[in-house]
Amino acid sequence: MPVSLADSGPAVALLRGLGAADIAHPGGTLLAHLQRVQRQLAAWGARPALQLAGLCHAFYGTDGFPGALLPLERRGELAAAVGAEAEALVYLYASCDRSATYPTLAEADGPFRDRFTGLSHTPEPQSRCDFAELSAANETDLARLDPAFRDRWGPELLTFFTRIRPLLSQPAWSDCQEVVAG
Repeated sequence: MPVSLADSGPAVALLRGLGAADIAHPGGTLLAHLQRVQRQLAAWGARPALQLAGLCHAFYGTDGFPGALLPLERRGELAAAVGAEAEALVYLYASCDRSATYPTLAEADGPFRDRFTGLSHTPEPQSRCDFAELSAANETDLARLDPAFRDRWGPELLTFFTRIRPLLSQPAWSDCQEVVAG
């Protein structure tokens, strides 16, 4: 079930207030990308907290998109807008040191390195699946809209998605195959 406008309204207002509608991003603006990621997660049947995390996944920057909208010291502002669970997923996504984490992400005890602290931990199975699903929604949005991105990164993304297949829902896996391999 898609997140209602009332549920995502505070997050969209915060995104607009922090300039996400003015930041260029493949497919238009950062805000447009974030809204597409949220819609993609909804189409895959993600629960509301994960959809909200999809809408807000770039708040603290990421390993692949360094520009943060909000410093980590202000995490409470995002939590107030989307709830503690969604904010924790945003932090998890933003904190991922991809080169250290991706190779063993699908392993139940695979370490997850926090790029902000340098420390590693083992996420719970649901958090690991949420991270994978959000990663798939983000990357397939970019690949769907930007042929140069798909040509450059498609084979590597397909290898990554294949490795984390056990963590992905069937709709997410189907889209990953269609978008990056198609």
